[in-house]
Amino acid sequence: MAKGPTPGHGPLTGVRVVELAGIGPGPFAAMLLADLGADVVRVDRPGGAGLGIDPAHDLTNRNKRSVVLDLKSDEGPARVLDLVERADILVEGYRPGVAERLGVGPDACLARNPKLVYGRMTGWGQAGPLADRAGHDIAYIALTGTLSMIGRPDEPPTVPANLVGDYAGGSLYLVVGVLAALQHARAHGEGQVVDAAIVDGAAHLATMIHGMLAAGSWQDRRGANLLDGGCPFYGTYATSDGGHMAVGPLEGRFYAEFARLLGIADAFPDRWDLARWDELRAAVTERFLTRTRAEWTEVFAGADACVAPVLSLGEAPHHPHLAARSTFVEHGGRTQPAPAPRFSATPVSVRTGPALPGADTEAVAADWDVPGLRPTPRD
Repeated sequence: MAKGPTPGHGPLTGVRVVELAGIGPGPFAAMLLADLGADVVRVDRPGGAGLGIDPAHDLTNRNKRSVVLDLKSDEGPARVLDLVERADILVEGYRPGVAERLGVGPDACLARNPKLVYGRMTGWGQAGPLADRAGHDIAYIALTGTLSMIGRPDEPPTVPANLVGDYAGGSLYLVVGVLAALQHARAHGEGQVVDAAIVDGAAHLATMIHGMLAAGSWQDRRGANLLDGGCPFYGTYATSDGGHMAVGPLEGRFYAEFARLLGIADAFPDRWDLARWDELRAAVTERFLTRTRAEWTEVFAGADACVAPVLSLGEAPHHPHLAARSTFVEHGGRTQPAPAPRFSATPVSVRTGPALPGADTEAVAADWDVPGLRPTPRD
């Protein structure tokens, strides 16, 4: 069933967004805008994207609506510009120059709507020697130094799914950028292009680490620092049943509680004696292997020891704290993360399931007053 815009749901209610269909960080950024209340119209291509999952299960397309347009046809770009004329934000994730060749680049769009915020999501950015090269999350975080920090010192760097590059360094920076540019457009009547490159965002995420490096308090090698697994009281430990516990009592009072409950309070009076860190790590490892994950969870329950069980994706929604906060919600039979963050005056929610390609053409044509979206009747 075609969906109409849902009024009054989130602080971005009334903001109109055109999303040119892609994969990964662009759709996620548009989903976040939609979660916050924006009316996001996704322009899907005939036949769907080259990669991706079944549209019915693609949760990054929740809270959106969809029309299908062929941007390689004579009419496709014109219809996108019709939408752009009525939009506040456009999001695209093509390689540099592709949108221009399709007739929906920044010049064409801003000529039609001078107040438009044109958000560009790429890995390498719009300029630079690698701008035209293909790439994925792992390559972007590799070049920025971010990947080098993750993993054990005696093993290759650990791949952190595609969370650090695509979504943290990419999607979230694009959202911050387009909302900042939207504020400027509304204050000054001037649209602009937002160049959100994953390499820029992934590098920016490590600002604190670069400061520590400059101060001499961070070693430029993996597994040798306070926050990268080098410290025996900031890391993960296996339990007797094959589970894991996450440990992070950095502050003195939290560490004291941790050491007491673990049963090593008297063995290591000076936890900052780096010469004994290997010995301390071995002792902590040995202790955690004496009980199951559930048993250790019970030991540390209610304590300020900064210890938590490492839960799987399937287990996480059932944790009592996350359940009490409704951190995960069920919609359309699918358990999924709830919109975040939360707002006291303009609450957000999962309003609709994944937008199916082209399902909302009639509704969008009416709501946005773009009659050209409707298919031309055949004789």
